[in-house]
Amino acid sequence: MNKWLEILVGLILLIGIILIAFWSHGSGRWDLWSSAWIIFKGAVFWIIFAIGTILILLGISDLKN
Repeated sequence: MNKWLEILVGLILLIGIILIAFWSHGSGRWDLWSSAWIIFKGAVFWIIFAIGTILILLGISDLKN
């Protein structure tokens, strides 16, 4: 796929989903902002959990040496 076409399709998709999210705000079941916020909070939780786990494993590995 042409790189300019990829950029154009990506921009159309991003702008489209942002517009849909704004229009759906507060409409109950299809409130995409609420869903996006929940997923973002979950992602932040798992990223922090993974970083903590990696740091503990690195510390244990350093204790062995």
